[in-house]
Amino acid sequence: MANHALVYGASGITGWAIVNQILNGFPTPDAFASVTALTNRPLSPEAAQWPASPKLQVVSGVDLLNPQGQNALDAELREKVKNIKEITHVYFFAYIMDPDPKKECTINVELISRAITAVEHLSSNLKFVVLPTGTKAYGVHLLDKFPFKNDLPLRESLPRIPEPYASEMFYYNQTDMLSSMSKGKPWTWCEVIPDMIVGFVPNNNIYCLAQFLALYLSLYAEVNGKGSEVPFPGTEISWKNKSNDSSQDICAKVSIVASLKPEASSEQRYNAADSAEPSSWSRKWPIICEYFGLKGTPPPAGGSGPEPAAYLAQHVNAWRELEKKHGLANGRVGNERSFGGFPYFIMTMLNFDRQMDMTKCHEMMGEYAENVDTKKAWYTAFDRFRKAKIIP
Repeated sequence: MANHALVYGASGITGWAIVNQILNGFPTPDAFASVTALTNRPLSPEAAQWPASPKLQVVSGVDLLNPQGQNALDAELREKVKNIKEITHVYFFAYIMDPDPKKECTINVELISRAITAVEHLSSNLKFVVLPTGTKAYGVHLLDKFPFKNDLPLRESLPRIPEPYASEMFYYNQTDMLSSMSKGKPWTWCEVIPDMIVGFVPNNNIYCLAQFLALYLSLYAEVNGKGSEVPFPGTEISWKNKSNDSSQDICAKVSIVASLKPEASSEQRYNAADSAEPSSWSRKWPIICEYFGLKGTPPPAGGSGPEPAAYLAQHVNAWRELEKKHGLANGRVGNERSFGGFPYFIMTMLNFDRQMDMTKCHEMMGEYAENVDTKKAWYTAFDRFRKAKIIP
């Protein structure tokens, strides 16, 4: 029977890449007969930058938390998703942030519960569900309370983080729920664990570090001139610590291959990263800046370089001129979806080693296992932003 994919959160960093990989014939051109991209906000084919294909259906505006309940969601999907009865694979990349951990748990468990229940109700062909989590599952967000600093590299066999933090980690609730839901059913699931995801998004996304740095460095080159030095905006400690980037294409490929190997991947966790070799900002920053004709330098002694969000805010008029000059898409700088807190956290607060072990993932990937270097990962994302006319 042919495989049919349904991607929840298809305009997000990894959801977008899953659709893109399937349409580009990964892992084989006939692996999927169709892919349905579900997005919350409207997304035009032009903005999406996916290849034109008869396999693709884009459906926008589906509210998973429809106040009228599960039946209303089922009816909406039945009406809007033309091949809902044939869906075999679900990639669940939808997420709603809430600063209150208990609310965040409740909301995101309800999201996935409704999404998978709807597919169960509407398709008798469901085989597999992929859920992305992240290194928060290893407690990296706890900073100085990071529980596994002596257990590096991070392996999928590590236990859950200790209480009281475990109860506030919605990933655990989601995986527990999937395990319970799938028991005795013809479908199963797995968890994919990226660290910092490098990639392109067609819509504005406050969690996209590549977009944030692309905007900042494009503007920096315009205001300060090509060839200028750009001090790293993190600290001397975060400049050196080890981690693994997770480019969107690698995350997508891991998700897809795992979903096609249920006999091996059922209820498993897989780290998803570009390379088995960890990197650091000291190695990445000069390469990233070089794309924009700039020279990336270490942070100044005892401090950090210019704060990118503040720099963008200070030079917002120069950015507006850049938009006009190059006919760029607007709405990326100087609005409520321009959030500097996340990038600042990633580059400054995560000042400890958190590298991941890729052995289990690469064994599962088999012939599709690969190692991607910094230049390919980041330049691919920047090229996509340039093609979409989000940066000059």
